[in-house]
Amino acid sequence: MITSFQDLIDARPPWSTILILYLRCIALILMGGGVIYWARIIGIVEWHGNFFWDMPIALQGATVFFAVLDLVAATGLWLTVSWGTVMWIFRCFCQILMHTAFADLYGRRPYEITFYLITIAIYAALAYLMHKENRVATATG
Repeated sequence: MITSFQDLIDARPPWSTILILYLRCIALILMGGGVIYWARIIGIVEWHGNFFWDMPIALQGATVFFAVLDLVAATGLWLTVSWGTVMWIFRCFCQILMHTAFADLYGRRPYEITFYLITIAIYAALAYLMHKENRVATATG
């Protein structure tokens, strides 16, 4: 029975399990984003009052790029394979680059950039804690 904060910490699952759950949550978010991008492409959803065929060519290219990349990264994250994490981080940095270096074309989105940086930082912290826990487990083995 959990009666104190220390009991709660002692009862937590291994960091590797927490990391897998985190990556799968991110995968669900990416899957939703990918579906929204595809809904824009096929004309179900407008974006700022424009359908896909009325968007500037730069936005059309970005929409198609992220429609594919989101679903590929989501699949990799759900399967917890290394390329999924690489694709997700690549996707985050592409979005950050779009909304900073090319903000005149794609617009500034400081909250979105902050979200990407925070999610990457959480991933790095969880990966570090998992690595540290695994090192301790093998040392005491």
